[in-house]
Amino acid sequence: MSRVLANATVDVIKPNTPRTIGNFRVEVWGVAPNDYVRTYEIMAQSDTMAAQEGIRRFVDEIEALLPSEE
Repeated sequence: MSRVLANATVDVIKPNTPRTIGNFRVEVWGVAPNDYVRTYEIMAQSDTMAAQEGIRRFVDEIEALLPSEE
């Protein structure tokens, strides 16, 4: 299976505080040939963790779309 490469940007919907986790809008886009765009709303402790989770979700989705190599 070929690697799925992706980038992400994160917008803060609700910032995190020491007592609560934040809410983030994460837009992820892939690099050709998987040049899809997905947007996720993710609750996380930081924008970095939200970006990592968004990319993980994107990779899972794209890998499910790709034909399996058997």
